[in-house]
Amino acid sequence: MQDTHSTSAVNNFRKAVAAGDFLVTAEVAPPKGADSTHMIEMAATLKGRVHAVNITDGSRAVLGMSSLAASVILLQHGIEPICQMACRDRNRIALQADLMGAHALGIRNILALTGDPVKAGDHPDAKAVFDLESVRLLQLIRKMNQGVDFNDKALNDGALDLFTGAAVDPQSASWSGLQSRFEKKIEAGAQFFQSQLITDFERLEKFMDKIASGYNKPILAGIFLLKSAKNAQFINRMVPGVNIPDHIIDRLAKAKYPLEEGMKIAAEQVQIARQLCQGVHMMAVKKEDAIAPILDLAGVEKVN
Repeated sequence: MQDTHSTSAVNNFRKAVAAGDFLVTAEVAPPKGADSTHMIEMAATLKGRVHAVNITDGSRAVLGMSSLAASVILLQHGIEPICQMACRDRNRIALQADLMGAHALGIRNILALTGDPVKAGDHPDAKAVFDLESVRLLQLIRKMNQGVDFNDKALNDGALDLFTGAAVDPQSASWSGLQSRFEKKIEAGAQFFQSQLITDFERLEKFMDKIASGYNKPILAGIFLLKSAKNAQFINRMVPGVNIPDHIIDRLAKAKYPLEEGMKIAAEQVQIARQLCQGVHMMAVKKEDAIAPILDLAGVEKVN
């Protein structure tokens, strides 16, 4: 039987990267349970506004539907996914099996991640795997794109054609560590980067000038919708490496309508990021329908 997906798979995101477009992606959480209605509704609000929608893979080590399955559901609804794949829960056999399955089902964009520690999540006694980490996962995908498996044995039933990205944290405390890790991911085959939540745009600018500028790979700055001062304080406490400045927290605290203020702040950050890098990665936990209005406020045009 002929593989119909290989010719019909959606990959407009890759085309937008190649064209040098200003890139917009957004994150949607998969459901916890069998009903994907809410996820589909939230993702549908992003149609025509983003180039692709990330489906998280056990973000913060919290249980959710398989990112692969959720990505396929989005694809069936005409929404191009970026399927996140973390090393925390799978060994190299399972990772390769999922990558082959993803490709066969029409998924082309993969974000290769190490994965958050199990202790951070809702199943702290679960057994972590971490057979590989993100750099080695990128290397593995590159091999599979070349038609061989992890052990350099031929994929007898066809090479993959996956467009792989990686995470980057320009606010990392270790500048040398940031540079080394970024360069290793480039060498391993990363074609695009999505950043963690950015609050220090001077640091982002330094990263773009001193490190990223020499590699011609798109960096998408992580823009996070803060819903209230309490929400911002919670993130400062719970998310390592993030420091939301007091002036933003004060602004949210004084606002009559904190959510609207948070949307204005996010839109301002999109405008700043647009001057510094090739894209933005929008995150609005449980409020994904606010992303399109934020992009409107920021003056970001609809995507083709």
